Amino acid sequence: MATVAIESDVLVVGGGLAGLTSAIAAARAGCDVRLVSYKQSTLRNASGLVDLLGYTPDGDGPLTDPYAAIPQLPDAHPYRTVGVEAVRRAMELFDDSVPEYRGDHTEVNALLPTHGGTVKPTARYPAGASAGLASDGRDVLLVGFASLVDFDAPQAAAHLRATGVPFDVRGVTLEFPGDLNADAKVTRYAKLLDADGEVTVDGHQRSVRDALAERVDAERSGEARVGFPAVLGDSDPAAVRAALRGRLDADVFEVPMGPPSLPGLRLEDALFAALDDAGGRYETGNPVVDYDGTDRVETVYVEKNGARIPQRADQYVLATGGLVGKGVESDRERVYEPIFDCHVDHATDRYDWFESDAFGDHAFARFGLATDDDLRPTDSDGAVEFENLRAAGSVLGGYDFAAEKSGSGVSVATGYTAGQRAAEEAR
Repeated sequence: MATVAIESDVLVVGGGLAGLTSAIAAARAGCDVRLVSYKQSTLRNASGLVDLLGYTPDGDGPLTDPYAAIPQLPDAHPYRTVGVEAVRRAMELFDDSVPEYRGDHTEVNALLPTHGGTVKPTARYPAGASAGLASDGRDVLLVGFASLVDFDAPQAAAHLRATGVPFDVRGVTLEFPGDLNADAKVTRYAKLLDADGEVTVDGHQRSVRDALAERVDAERSGEARVGFPAVLGDSDPAAVRAALRGRLDADVFEVPMGPPSLPGLRLEDALFAALDDAGGRYETGNPVVDYDGTDRVETVYVEKNGARIPQRADQYVLATGGLVGKGVESDRERVYEPIFDCHVDHATDRYDWFESDAFGDHAFARFGLATDDDLRPTDSDGAVEFENLRAAGSVLGGYDFAAEKSGSGVSVATGYTAGQRAAEEAR
């Protein structure tokens, strides 16, 4: 007997920033929305910052006003496809979905220090990073932990000084109370600080927050701000920061880290909670492996425990990521989109690209789907491939998110637009 298809108005394939934004937008528009995602979201590997546009495609920047630069982007850029006003509305949706973030008071980029000691332009940032703004002239002490080798605080401080930041900055490396192993996960630090559990220090039991504050205070030279690697709590980071701020009598902030990233995990949790609040449904851990349809996608098939489960919707959104997220893949012959076999723009033999000057120009970074003005993927002749399928996020081509510092912003803007337009068609 044939398996009965799971029905919804809008089905979103992909559970990253673009997919979650798309699903939230469609659900808030009144649609019955289902999100399916195979692998863990790339958000957990991201810094947690939401970059809108930090640099032009030619490398000019850092940009002060990203919105003012959008009309000058190339026609094929996803921001040009959706338009400036859609980008603004998308960011409003993000702000409403993730109230723990800051930056919504202005359209101007903020400048934040990174764990490598660079200064990064970004549009939205976690509340826990707000005391670390590079535009703040107060002095900074960066604190690293010997067991957390991914953050070299003295080196990061030296790099920041070299950039000409308007404050004095030093870095120190301390032993984290409790002497965690070098291979301890970032969540281990966070959970200890959340619980404020007891650790042994010089043969005595101390609360971990008190012990940490005491070690940091012994290294301070009057700095008004203290920056830590982004491990200050998981379930309640605001409480951890407040406790350390009270003990140190200094503003405390987290420095965004590389993967695995607690701010990225927190953002993922917040977005899934927003989708849940909007009435959306989701399932993770099972891949979409096939579809039925010609001019329209009729059904997709999710592989679960060896069975192919049909799922059917009126409208679909593809938000599976780019080359990094495996939403675009490659072999010795071609670069391709693996679910619907949508045309990938610039998909000539990838070895020709690696052997050409295009590699140096980051042309490979622009691999992705071309779309019409409605974000529907188009073939090599510009014809729409499926009238009820839209694409969002880094599966799209036409931009270099790494060079532009635009990846998160494109995901939010195109995810929002795809979800809104899918909802309009489904109603």
